[in-house]
Amino acid sequence: MWNGRCSRPCRAFSAVGRVVLARDPNITTVPTPACGRLFHRGVLALAGLTSPLTGQTGWRRWCPPGQGGRMVTLTLIDDPDGAQRRLFDDWVEVLAADGRHVFGADHTSWSADELRELGRSTDRPRISWAAVTDDGTVVGAAGLVMPQHDNRTQGVVIVVVHPDHRRHGVGTLLLEHTEAVAREHGRTLLLTQTQWPVDGRDESGEEFAAPHGYAGAQTVLRSSLSLPADRARLEAASSRTGDGADGYVMQTCWDGIPEEWLAGRAELSRRMSTDIPFGDLQLEEESWDEVRVRAEYQRIAAMGRRAVDTFAVHEASGELVGYTQVQVPRGALVAFQQDTLVMREHRGHRVGLRMKAASTLALMAESPTTTSVRTWNADDNAPMLAVNHAVGYVHDAMMREWQKEAP
Repeated sequence: MWNGRCSRPCRAFSAVGRVVLARDPNITTVPTPACGRLFHRGVLALAGLTSPLTGQTGWRRWCPPGQGGRMVTLTLIDDPDGAQRRLFDDWVEVLAADGRHVFGADHTSWSADELRELGRSTDRPRISWAAVTDDGTVVGAAGLVMPQHDNRTQGVVIVVVHPDHRRHGVGTLLLEHTEAVAREHGRTLLLTQTQWPVDGRDESGEEFAAPHGYAGAQTVLRSSLSLPADRARLEAASSRTGDGADGYVMQTCWDGIPEEWLAGRAELSRRMSTDIPFGDLQLEEESWDEVRVRAEYQRIAAMGRRAVDTFAVHEASGELVGYTQVQVPRGALVAFQQDTLVMREHRGHRVGLRMKAASTLALMAESPTTTSVRTWNADDNAPMLAVNHAVGYVHDAMMREWQKEAP
């Protein structure tokens, strides 16, 4: 029932549709004839706050300034493989257009098929929305990722507006809606990312994230390694000779690992959430087991990616004490570094350098069409940055992690 209250004063909106959801949680539906009066009084806002996980019963329409009078509809994407396949492809293209805008031809974006597979994840389910004009143009993309095994108050926010449609309020529309859904699901710590060229500035962070209440929590350096790299240099780096290098053996696997290593890999993944710098990010320790590790490898394969894992095995105990993973997308020239970790108690023995060098040699041998590898490291992770430099990586871009505590 309409009780005359709204959570905050609202700007003028235009709406079309039989069901309108208001910001006030006590409001469920509003009769269409009453909409005009309520909008005119400034007490009704379109929000679409019903949980998209259980089906969309409301939607939001808005006519932002500068859009030439075109309506913008916020559309839930819940069938990316079927009826909404084209819509989802256009959603992905907005992300790619943003990448081209920031990095030009040097950009790297997830493919539509990869993102479809990520969307099937049950341990990190995601909800996606597209901002669509009345002529069918997708001008913005938004998403919310919600971890299920741990960090259950965290929500990862994705908001991207096509470069040709910025400065018209579409980003704010998407962000407000995404944050509202996050609050519905108890996600009170919101995280997002921005990135920019090494010789540029963080426009998205400074001009959008910060004004909307997000605080920079960690600065990350992106580095790239051109392939093929110097083989002699890599072989020397991966050798057992040198101070403290003995006592550990490197083992490399493609597209999965032996069953007997699953428990060890789970422990390494857990330690990845405790043993590396996270700046001011308020992250909880992650929960990993053999089932989750096995599902991760299955998901990588379903995405059409290959995975090369190099492990450091402590010879005296037989335990896995370090690992590094690189993923190679199908048909892509660029491979992507994922986790790299050496357990704290095994550092100082050149294990990290040996792992990275061995992994690169394996990648060059198995995937000769790969022309470069990208990696990301916290700017205060001096040991790993030194390892990357020794392997041959060159710093070429920046990324920032942002966080906001939702009220």
